[in-house]
Amino acid sequence: MTGPFGLLNPVWAGTSTAQLMSEDAVLAAMLRVEAAWAQTLVDAGEADPASAAAIRRISDDPALAGLSTQEIAAASPGGGNPVIPMLAAVRAVLKQTGDSDAALHRGATSQDILDTALMLLVHEAARGIGRDLRRAGEALSRLSHEHLETLCVARSLTQHALPTSFGLRTAGWLDGLTLSLQRLERAADGLPLQWGGAAGTQAALQDAFGAEKASAMTVALAARLGLAPMRRPWHTQRHAILEISSALAEVLAQLGKAAGDVLTLQRPEIAEVREPQAAGRGGSSAMPQKQNPVLSTLIRSAALAGPGQLSTVYAAATAAEDERPAGGWHAEWPSLAELVRLTGGASARAAELFEGLQVRPDSMQANLALSGDAVLSERVLSRLSGSFPGGKQALQQLLKRSAVEGLSLRSLLQEHLQAHELSTEGLDQLLDPTGYLGCAQEFIATAVADFREVSGAADAHSPAEGAADHV
Repeated sequence: MTGPFGLLNPVWAGTSTAQLMSEDAVLAAMLRVEAAWAQTLVDAGEADPASAAAIRRISDDPALAGLSTQEIAAASPGGGNPVIPMLAAVRAVLKQTGDSDAALHRGATSQDILDTALMLLVHEAARGIGRDLRRAGEALSRLSHEHLETLCVARSLTQHALPTSFGLRTAGWLDGLTLSLQRLERAADGLPLQWGGAAGTQAALQDAFGAEKASAMTVALAARLGLAPMRRPWHTQRHAILEISSALAEVLAQLGKAAGDVLTLQRPEIAEVREPQAAGRGGSSAMPQKQNPVLSTLIRSAALAGPGQLSTVYAAATAAEDERPAGGWHAEWPSLAELVRLTGGASARAAELFEGLQVRPDSMQANLALSGDAVLSERVLSRLSGSFPGGKQALQQLLKRSAVEGLSLRSLLQEHLQAHELSTEGLDQLLDPTGYLGCAQEFIATAVADFREVSGAADAHSPAEGAADHV
């Protein structure tokens, strides 16, 4: 297997997505496209079946046929892309075996092959990413349900704000995952074939086969590869690339937000959650007592790297001049591939993180108690402003005094209010954090329901599942 191996990118090292986006996989995908087109020509009665079969044999096992990814890559500067030396290598193999190359690359151009090959790989990678995201979503749904009433403190600008439930916090993570999963699935399902010929006019195809037949063959090729049909060639209109890249970056952003929360919450002085433990993970080379939060760290690293790759993709689309980009197209390939690898790695790590996340309600309760009754100040102000001696301003001063001087809010309220104004039972109810969670339970329920709907829809609509394996 030709790299990348991820020595400096541990978030995706060893993942199936990294393997899928390897150099060998790109070469294999380009050959799949050539083989699929050759068979399409045969089906249309426009090519010799023996020629298509020979191309298919090379596509099935490039290494066995004598094709070297490393040699093709080394020769790619000669034409500015890897398709040209790949075709030369295939023709050399066909010549050695005495097979015709008549069905090879007929009416196509290098950009058709490479763009379509990348769409194949990204589409397949998106399915794997979706599976990991659904695993993570199932885990978050379970956590949200289990901790529907687990009290913790909500933090605003790093400070204690109000009581909330840990289930609502995980439901927030789930909500971001659901929305990004939905967008990713939609973008992946729309990834189109690219087949425009030398200048995006399909002139060679129309000249050889006629407009109607050329159009039907293009539709058949898309179906054979499991890609969306192409409305028009998009050599310099990179909307499909922008859509899928943006969707990948959104997944990274949503997972990065959740991972950032987990990093904060498992600081020893907070200790509300803990990453799942595993042999050989989280150790320090210098401090044996440490157990580092590796999963959330790696997810966050991917989220921080994503925007830079996305910006390159957008800059490349901006630079897609004329009818074939000079440099913009080329700059797009590595950034798109890295976005896919980063998202695949982050999604796999997120599934593992949330499936094994250790929750510590006792620590949550202890942290909530640090603010005492003052964490209910918003409720106190709302309920008592009209009846408090001196009115709202006096009550605000009392609340501020409680916070600044560290005095018990309960004691201050009892000191300033008569029993007939607020009974002990009424004060207990007013300062009970379980009674001030607003619509938390409803929001959790809708977040879980939304995930169920999107996850079920994603499972149901994989129109191209397995199609690309049969060219």
